[in-house]
Amino acid sequence: MTKNIIGVALLFFLFTMGISAQTLASKVVDKKTNKPIPYATIQLSENQGIITNEEGKFSVTLDDNSFKTDSIYISSMGYEKMGIAINKTADSIIYLAPKAIELKSVFVSNKKLTIDEIIENVEDRLEQNYHFDMTQKRLFFRQSEFNSLNKLDIEFKKSTIEELNKQLIDSVTRLIPRKSEYYTETLCDYYGGPEKRKINIIKAAELYDKSNSGSMEALSKRLEKIFKENVKPDSYLKIKSGIFGTKVQVDSILENNEEATAAKDEIDDKKEDKSHFLKYRRSTLKYLFENMFFQEDPTVNFISKSGRYTFELVDYTYMDDSSVYIINFSPKRKEDFKGTIYVNTEDFAIMRVDYSNVKLLRNFKLLGLSFKENLYKGTTIFTKGADNKYTVKYLEKVKGNLFGVDRPLKVIEKNKHVKGRRKQNELALEIDAGIGNVTKFEVVVFDTQQLPESDYENSKENKSIKPKYLSKYDPQFWKGYNIIEPNAAIKQFTVTPEAE
Repeated sequence: MTKNIIGVALLFFLFTMGISAQTLASKVVDKKTNKPIPYATIQLSENQGIITNEEGKFSVTLDDNSFKTDSIYISSMGYEKMGIAINKTADSIIYLAPKAIELKSVFVSNKKLTIDEIIENVEDRLEQNYHFDMTQKRLFFRQSEFNSLNKLDIEFKKSTIEELNKQLIDSVTRLIPRKSEYYTETLCDYYGGPEKRKINIIKAAELYDKSNSGSMEALSKRLEKIFKENVKPDSYLKIKSGIFGTKVQVDSILENNEEATAAKDEIDDKKEDKSHFLKYRRSTLKYLFENMFFQEDPTVNFISKSGRYTFELVDYTYMDDSSVYIINFSPKRKEDFKGTIYVNTEDFAIMRVDYSNVKLLRNFKLLGLSFKENLYKGTTIFTKGADNKYTVKYLEKVKGNLFGVDRPLKVIEKNKHVKGRRKQNELALEIDAGIGNVTKFEVVVFDTQQLPESDYENSKENKSIKPKYLSKYDPQFWKGYNIIEPNAAIKQFTVTPEAE
């Protein structure tokens, strides 16, 4: 399917008449261990570059009109920097050698700083080291959604409607997918700062199985038909789950009144809203960029509330030709995260942070309903610009939660306009379900520039753009564009022919 995504040559050139682009594709590994090196930097020019994915792979297209360079440089934290001439052919694997640490070079003065003094310097220089003003970023954004139905037991108790029987309930149970994946990939320009933001999408794709939603839509129509044929329009439904109950007028469900019609029209309008995709990308990128450790009230708060954490200087290394302190942090008491920061020994900027939660961030359980936010981890890598301020080069964040339902459900039709018993029909079930969700965000920034207010005001959003639907990964879709290489799971994703 996508076995030929990664080329077998490091420098595979397209030298044919009329073609000036050069495509490089390779894998970066540790020279001693042969293990892949994730998040290695592939430097194309002073302010432009890409990064290897979690498997150490990268591909880049060099266009003569875009890049004026005769070499690329590969570097990663703790490794010797390596340059490769573009006009030479090399092996398909790039080997980086570990870099020896010269301890005498990692101190900015003759006095060895304590860990408290290092963290104090980090806090004091946040405004000096990071951008708080408006910038323009060319970036690639990938969002991956993984849903799993870990448990689904629906016990049929009672039904007075012949079609709503155990066989139908069992078929519903079988129809609901146990696992689903959804990927979106977006190349865009991001304009903004703390208060304002816009994005201009250049190209986008979404990858998922349409049959999942299609099957559920068919089921919904079938249930609607059964409902309309067996329930009186002037009835009301009493829906009970445990000790809780609510009433719903049936004619509103059957769309026989103005309120229901208005609600339906609103839903249809949202479906026709072509800017929905752009709005969601914009809001998600806003959340990712504004939830950094140096911003106000961040989720991962090891700097803003440093007094609640323990810091330990564990080693030294090199990153982007700069010596850095390797510092572990862990919560003293009730905080939620542990991790590692890499602090420049000269200007005390955090150049990289790896973090993960040490406990559940949220844990709710009441009357058969449960919710757990059990996963929150990530990596953010920064690069220093010509203005001596640091901007995001790569960002990865993974969030996960678990949702559970274990309680009875009754749907009772009542009608006060008929003679005799008001109770007309009843459906009783016992539901025990557990659902898991994991969302992964990846952002690689190729270029960051200062953005004057006038340029921001003149920038435009292409709100009508829609992503192209792909039923399987297509390596040709991004040909000619620089992105972060997809991992094996994305490359192997495909929709079965029966489902298409």
